[in-house]
Amino acid sequence: MEVIRIAEFESARIPVAAIKEISIEVGDLSGVEAEAFQSALELLARDSVLDGANINIIRTSGKGICNSCNKEFEMHSFMAACPDCLAFPSVVKGGKEFRVVSLLVD
Repeated sequence: MEVIRIAEFESARIPVAAIKEISIEVGDLSGVEAEAFQSALELLARDSVLDGANINIIRTSGKGICNSCNKEFEMHSFMAACPDCLAFPSVVKGGKEFRVVSLLVD
């Protein structure tokens, strides 16, 4: 519902005829299941400002830095081990994003 509220706020702020597309970034480590979120948003978007809009989900993978060898690597869960030395990362650098990136309007 918050995504719909953001779209409603932005479309009222700058009057538009229609929203054609909304792009939402969903990180692998955000705790949001992207496909389930998209399905739910499609249902909730009916009869809202997003009705008929294309919902574009941008998946971003997690990134970690290994505590042992300092290698940066892609991770798809918080329990991912370094591919070089098999240690766990001390710092998660990305993949927790969950945000509206853009609206394409008419």
